[in-house]
Amino acid sequence: MTTFDPAQYLPDELLERMRERAAVHDRENTFPADDLAELRAAGYLGILVPEDRGGAGLGLAEAAALQSRLAAAAPATALAVNMHLVWTGVAKVMRDRGVDALEFVQREAAAGELFAFGISEAGNDLVLFGSDTDAAPDADGGYRFTGTKIFTSLAPVWTRIGLHGLDTTSPGGPWMVYAFVDRPEAGADDEASIVTRDDWNTVGMRATQSRTTELHGAYAPPSRVVRRVAPGPSPDPIVFGIFSAFELLLAAAYDGIGARALELAVATVRTRRSKQSGTTYSQDPDIRWRIADAALAHDAIAPQIRALARDVDALVDHGPRWFSLLSGVKVRSTETARKVVDDAIRVSGGSSYFASNELSRLYRDVLAGIFHPSDDESAHSTMATALLGPIERA
Repeated sequence: MTTFDPAQYLPDELLERMRERAAVHDRENTFPADDLAELRAAGYLGILVPEDRGGAGLGLAEAAALQSRLAAAAPATALAVNMHLVWTGVAKVMRDRGVDALEFVQREAAAGELFAFGISEAGNDLVLFGSDTDAAPDADGGYRFTGTKIFTSLAPVWTRIGLHGLDTTSPGGPWMVYAFVDRPEAGADDEASIVTRDDWNTVGMRATQSRTTELHGAYAPPSRVVRRVAPGPSPDPIVFGIFSAFELLLAAAYDGIGARALELAVATVRTRRSKQSGTTYSQDPDIRWRIADAALAHDAIAPQIRALARDVDALVDHGPRWFSLLSGVKVRSTETARKVVDDAIRVSGGSSYFASNELSRLYRDVLAGIFHPSDDESAHSTMATALLGPIERA
């Protein structure tokens, strides 16, 4: 068996170039086009695509390790490409379970097409289980989508967008419809069917350029309508595929931010010297305790991500516990990364408060973790339901 080596896919010199560019994109609020070009050239967009369809044939566990490594260098680049990898991860999860509805996603991703994740909607805390986007069927089996999607990472450059909407008119409905829409070319008759707002001006994760996307009858032909399921919680493979790939890859990205913050903290206290004691801060008992505490918390996360990702890859059946396990690891990863970054700043001194300091950027980037589903409240509700059953209604 060949040993998996993350450096084969993300060599040190590539990551160092990305780290240098990350500061520029954060400062200028621009998309990391050079990062994407290098990742595409390296075949990174197809790491989760099976070899027989042109990809690297990696599993979720290996992809998660790579995303942690990428995020340690360029968090926003990792988060942006994460959304593309989610769809290729969904395709893998579904195919592994006998549903090969996303073959086109795999083949096109391996060929360099870029998939955006068009699920989030303002005020829609149902996320996968409901939608404010209207999915209107046509006579041929296609759908036109009208609504607004938020946090659409890769907004300036995606070529395909996977999305969902609610069909309230078809027999047996309503139906949650999952489909894929191509980005209209400039000057095409349907160019106005998708409008990307230039509204991304955020505290952190600025290079993701996760702008708002307006859908005005955006058309998915029958061949790109991949699933119709009833609204609400569902064991359907596409729901499980999205939930598992999204939570695990997201957790991995934030774990990478924590790893980098810890690395910077250790390097800083080894050189930062106290005038009072005459020694470096690495000899200060309080500093040593805080760094050790951060490391103890951080070390617990990667094994959890790896274990759950391997269970997904191996088709382990956790039954109704799956959703609580997945949402739990996402919350633990993002919250732990926030703690680690905070501790790193505390031991690194006032220089980390300057915007030019890498820790300052990590501090702002890691904050985005609280906004991704599953949020803290949702994860607790999911866990309580898994352990105690649903709330009894009078």
